[in-house]
Amino acid sequence: MPEVRVIGDDGAQLGVMTSSEGVRLAREQGLDLVEVSPTVSPPVCRIMDYSRYKYEQSKKERLAKKKQHAARLKEIKFRPNIDEHDYRVKLSQIRKFLTKKDKTKITLMFRGREMAHLDLGRKVLDRVAQDTSDVGIVERMPFLEGRFMTMVVMPKA
Repeated sequence: MPEVRVIGDDGAQLGVMTSSEGVRLAREQGLDLVEVSPTVSPPVCRIMDYSRYKYEQSKKERLAKKKQHAARLKEIKFRPNIDEHDYRVKLSQIRKFLTKKDKTKITLMFRGREMAHLDLGRKVLDRVAQDTSDVGIVERMPFLEGRFMTMVVMPKA
């Protein structure tokens, strides 16, 4: 029978013994013998309640996952001749995204003759960058892709 080093459930060293003797000790206490470090010689085993250990591990993982925040990319669409009230509503939405630590992609759509006035669209995006400067940083400056001018704003650290 292979010999193992046994540690009690209170952390005390119980010494080197056969694995069957370690299992017997664990059963007497109503617990399990769990191999903790198999690579050392002799392998280290611990007397513990394995199901409770697994439960606590999963609880720690859930708590760690709960505190994580995956940065998502939200998108808001504008038009070059946007009205003041509509602008304010969309700006408040952008600010809300940035305070929740989400990146925001601001897309300005041009239609028909609006393509002749790209400077108006650029002014709208510059105004958005100026109005969100306290909660966000422009990650990607405005650039034109076909009929869309796009800018990405990321939250401040």
